[in-house]
Amino acid sequence: MGTQASPENCTPPKDERTAREKAIDDWLPITSSRKAKWWYSAFHNVTAMVGAGVLSLPYAMSELGWGPGIAVMTLSWIITVYTLWQMVEMHEMVPGKRFDRYHELGQHAFGDKLGLWIVVPQQLLVEVSLNIVYMVTGGNSLKKFHDVICDGKCKDIKLTYFIMIFASVHFVLSQLPNFNSLSAISLAAAVMSLSYSTIAWGATLDKGKAPNVDYSLRASTTTGKVFGFLGGLGDMAFSYSGHNVVLEIQATIPSTPDRPSKKPMWRGVVVAYIIIAACYMPVAMIGYWAFGKDVDDNILITLNKPKWLIAMANMMVVLHVIGSYQVYAMPVFDMMESLLVKKMNFSPGLRLRLISRTLYVAFTMFVGITFPFFGGLLGFFGGIAFAPTTYFLPCIMWLIICKPKRFSLSWFSNWICIILGVILTIVAPIGGLRQIILSAKTYKFYS
Repeated sequence: MGTQASPENCTPPKDERTAREKAIDDWLPITSSRKAKWWYSAFHNVTAMVGAGVLSLPYAMSELGWGPGIAVMTLSWIITVYTLWQMVEMHEMVPGKRFDRYHELGQHAFGDKLGLWIVVPQQLLVEVSLNIVYMVTGGNSLKKFHDVICDGKCKDIKLTYFIMIFASVHFVLSQLPNFNSLSAISLAAAVMSLSYSTIAWGATLDKGKAPNVDYSLRASTTTGKVFGFLGGLGDMAFSYSGHNVVLEIQATIPSTPDRPSKKPMWRGVVVAYIIIAACYMPVAMIGYWAFGKDVDDNILITLNKPKWLIAMANMMVVLHVIGSYQVYAMPVFDMMESLLVKKMNFSPGLRLRLISRTLYVAFTMFVGITFPFFGGLLGFFGGIAFAPTTYFLPCIMWLIICKPKRFSLSWFSNWICIILGVILTIVAPIGGLRQIILSAKTYKFYS
């Protein structure tokens, strides 16, 4: 799928780390454990990829229409498989060295300083915004579960309190030391994602097509249709965001010269992407087929019966988002702790981890409570942050590091991905921002 860098030009670098630096690397969450198996890669990637976005795909279809919706979703799947393969290959492109973090690969491609400035802000924006959106998703799903079970017989509880309940779980789970310690949680989350996706399209199929279903675009005005289309592109981009943690996941897999980590990692990615397609395609197409332009930005909200099944699906969403939050938070914890220990000379230990991670969870909870605009958040962050790190940044690094022959298949493939990704980055946030502004007009803070 491309031209690889010549290993003859690369010599394995000597390990010039001091004893303190080695001790720090053995403590940091990304590099402290390298005992993962290939199936860890599979369920970590499913947990990272299949999140809140899958439930918004019918809504995105209603903004794009049948033809463009299916085309964008399929093209996104193909492009992101390709760019994810590139990242897996580049993890150990230099013999004797592993790029355990996204920004380390960026530094190798762009230089130490420029690489940090290009990659770290985008990666942080992706991971932190996802954690905020997952706070909102978890709270919304808990509230939906409560409302379905109570059936109007209980006192109405504010969304704010459900987000706080969801956050309370993460104050505890955020203290898990590294990626491998998340394996059981991530496996459960992956199973839940497949389960609630199946419930979403299965219950929709059972309910059947709504009377007088309308497949025209959601908006009635030309301006609304244009902005909605752009927002739908952002929703689609949001659904393929696992690239931001893929190198960190691969870093947990052991590697030897005769069995590099890319082999088990890629096997896990293939399994994960088959599961992703099995989740995304049916939910998007059956959800839009049944409800047309009247579908909600979360398909489970549109469905009301059977109540026990919808309640169970919402609780599955909660359990899945718990795992997803932790998978995306772990690289953020790694960045924070690296900065505090390496740059600010704090002593690594339980106290530092307890304070820094608790403050981070509290921050994402506060922002989620303040701005719970679910659909708009997906569209806005999907375009401005996810598109670069998923669709075209890996291609740029591939062109720089691997230097494929000009006008070769690899060269053309990468430039097509770059052009499409840049267009998506420019246009998609516009629709999402407009949706946030419209939601904010009628929203009462902390309601």
